[in-house]
Amino acid sequence: MNLDWPYFFSLFSMSDFWRACVTVIALSTASWVLGLVLGFGLASARLSQMRWLGRIAGAYIWFFRSVPLLVLLVFVYNFPQVMPATRVVLGIPFLAGLISMVLCEAAYMAEIHRGGLLAVTKGQREAGHALSIGFFGVQRLIVIPQALRVALPSLVNEYVTIIKLSSLVSVISLPELLMTGERLYAQNFLVLETLLAVAVYYVLIVTVFSWLFQWFERRIDVLLRKPGTLDEAACAALRAGLPAGPLIGNSQPRGAQAPAALHFAGVQKSYGAHPVLKGIDLRIEPGEVVSIIGPSGSGKTTLLRTINGLETMDGGEIRLFGESYIDTAAPVDHRRMRRGLARIGMVFQGFNLFPHLNVLQNIMLAPRYHGRPADPAVSRQQALYLLNKVGLLMHADKYPHQLSGGQQQRVAIARALAMTPDIMLFDEPTSALDPELVGEVLRVIRDLAQTGMTMLIVTHEMDFAMSISSRVVMMENGVIQVDAPPAQIRSADAGDLRMDRARQFIGCNGLPDALRTAATTLEPAHGDKFATP
Repeated sequence: MNLDWPYFFSLFSMSDFWRACVTVIALSTASWVLGLVLGFGLASARLSQMRWLGRIAGAYIWFFRSVPLLVLLVFVYNFPQVMPATRVVLGIPFLAGLISMVLCEAAYMAEIHRGGLLAVTKGQREAGHALSIGFFGVQRLIVIPQALRVALPSLVNEYVTIIKLSSLVSVISLPELLMTGERLYAQNFLVLETLLAVAVYYVLIVTVFSWLFQWFERRIDVLLRKPGTLDEAACAALRAGLPAGPLIGNSQPRGAQAPAALHFAGVQKSYGAHPVLKGIDLRIEPGEVVSIIGPSGSGKTTLLRTINGLETMDGGEIRLFGESYIDTAAPVDHRRMRRGLARIGMVFQGFNLFPHLNVLQNIMLAPRYHGRPADPAVSRQQALYLLNKVGLLMHADKYPHQLSGGQQQRVAIARALAMTPDIMLFDEPTSALDPELVGEVLRVIRDLAQTGMTMLIVTHEMDFAMSISSRVVMMENGVIQVDAPPAQIRSADAGDLRMDRARQFIGCNGLPDALRTAATTLEPAHGDKFATP
């Protein structure tokens, strides 16, 4: 049997088929978009800490992934027989098909979204929290953009699947491509020619939209973007327009009557039955640089993370500039905590830069979110000023993956400073760096210390800690063993077991000679030092 090729080609000029193509595209696109939104809500509910919400979302996903779409279409279209009031909506084949496909596809998309959400590291959320960005702000600005980039290839594949599944809507008499072909070959009995034309229409639709999605993927893929290093002329032009004065500094009152910048009172923390912090009492005065040292597992990082709520305390209180900030004896005041977070900058061990934003956008994100300053142009100038001070102005348009570890950490410092904090926290800022990169980060921290910024530094760089600190706090087994100025630790009489232990720990963990020199003698490599206004 020979195919009727003239008839086959004539089908591509038939208006009924092109109208059916529009129906397929409209139905598929609407199902994909609505399924995308509903699926994200289901994925978020599934990952929620509220177990009952996660179970409801899990039950929905299990049920609608189990029911065949064909069965669902027939049931939804005939549901008005059970509830006549729904006929206004479900009596329309397009709407009945749309609702059925959305209910089904949301279950599949929820699992795709869940994979994308799980791919966003915990550190990204913590960085947003440390910048005093609220839960929904973190989701909108940090988590969702990254999760969608991870999930996009699978979501595009699901769109192609939806286009093909739209052919099943023919069972409820929606005139899409397959039904249009069925009606035609029922009249002329040219089945193969008609179905071949239907297949070609589907291939054309899938091909066009696949190209569009591939173009979109390439547009948003930051890994494909070339490093945009500014030349010296461009940097000079930017420097010419920067503010003359610094944008950071500690304006808190100092002196005998000034309240402590931070006051830990009986802070306790346990993981299960293992106590990590055993009633920590510690005062940090305004302008002090306090280094916290000690063996791994001594509670250093946990203590630091309690300050901005990244770790919840089991007991005790933290006061911020004389005001109660976190108190386990009182209900959590989220508004008060948010105000406190805005005064505290934190630099993480693993940088935690936002990979979907370039360097300048990383620094500007939190100030813009908080509307400080209200003028975006001023916010940009502040970000450029800070980049210049950490020696990275030429890298303003690069993305985090295009920078070295030392450069990323300096960007992280600039990002924290963009919120003009009163206190800076450093959680082992050089431990993730190669030895050759440690010096450049320590230089920036040293310059910042000279401005009078209150700083709390968890570090294993002993020589640096002894040279920069007003006081050194040594923790071991969840308690403070030593709290003294570096000179006192060096000069204490032998026989003081705690001081002896501190000196032994410091002596066993000194920097290599090259890095000791970098930590103690190097001048700033780029521009002026930070200066107090």
